[in-house]
Amino acid sequence: MSEKPNLIVDLTFNFSLKIIAFTEILEAKRKFNMANQLFRSGTSVRANVSEAQGAESKDDFRHKCKIAYKEAEETEYWLKLCKHAASYPFEQDMLDDVQSIIKILGKIISTTKK
Repeated sequence: MSEKPNLIVDLTFNFSLKIIAFTEILEAKRKFNMANQLFRSGTSVRANVSEAQGAESKDDFRHKCKIAYKEAEETEYWLKLCKHAASYPFEQDMLDDVQSIIKILGKIISTTKK
């Protein structure tokens, strides 16, 4: 039985894998606080998208997508800090990815409003 393709599910899963790899780089550079913050918010995006997939109602779905959206915005903040902090590594593609995720989640939320 094959699963039906779902853009936001696939994007957020792949983004979580990138977050895991990037936080390992941060930890190797002894940037433990940033690694922890990014790991928690970055992987939470996909966790909340997963919960939305099993939502009990349209309102529940929208609520879980809003949580994923907020986690994505927080992740964007931590990545921007890495970008502008001189002693931190930074990967532009990750910032681009999370900004795309934010746009897609925003569109999902706006189209599921009553």
